[in-house]
Amino acid sequence: MQATGNIRYYKAPPPPAGQAMMKRISHSEFLRTGRIARDSAVWVPDERRYLSYSDVATRTGKRLEAAGEKSHERINAFHRSIQFPKIIFHRTLAERPHLGYCHVTAARTLLARRVPVSWSFYIANFFSEIGEEERFFERISTAYSRMYFAVAITGEPDEPFQIDRSIRKSGLLFQTNDPMEAIKNVLTLGASSNALREIIKKL
Repeated sequence: MQATGNIRYYKAPPPPAGQAMMKRISHSEFLRTGRIARDSAVWVPDERRYLSYSDVATRTGKRLEAAGEKSHERINAFHRSIQFPKIIFHRTLAERPHLGYCHVTAARTLLARRVPVSWSFYIANFFSEIGEEERFFERISTAYSRMYFAVAITGEPDEPFQIDRSIRKSGLLFQTNDPMEAIKNVLTLGASSNALREIIKKL
C-alpha cells in the first residue's frame, strides 16, 4: 500500500458465482414479505487487496487512453477532409491517481480575425473549473464522469508546450461534459471552410 496520502485503494474480489442471482431473490423476497435476509456472505476487510498509487495510476491511464482512442476514431470518421493526428498520452494527478486526463490530438487553426492558433484536445475523468494562473485545474469535482476541453498552446514541436494565454487568460478554447458537443467543437476547429462549419453546427 502507498505510504503517503490519505486515500487508500483496494481491489474488490469478484463476487461468488450466483451472488447476483441471490441479490435479486433477496430483493424479491423483501418486496413480497418485507423481511431482509441476514445470512448473506459478508466481505471482511482481510479479503481486500490494497493497491499502490502506482497500480491505480496504471489502471487509470489505460482507461483514459482507451477513451482517447475512441474519441479520436469518432472525430476522424466524420469527414475525410477533417483528419486529426492521433497523439495519445495521459497524466494522472499526483495525490489522486484515480483522476487524470488524456491528450487526444493537436492541430493548428485560424480563429476569428484570422488569428492562427495551435491547440490540444483533452479528456479528463473529472470536471473542474479552469484556472487563469499556473494551477490549471481548480475545484475538482467528480459530479460528472468526463470533461472534454481544448486549450491554446505555444512552444516548439520538440519542447514541452505551454498554455497560450494570449487568446484568453485560461487559454481555454472550449470545455464541456457533453461528448457530442466536444466532437462538434473539435470538428469546427478543424473545418477548412465556413460551409463545412455550418454543416457541423447542424449536427
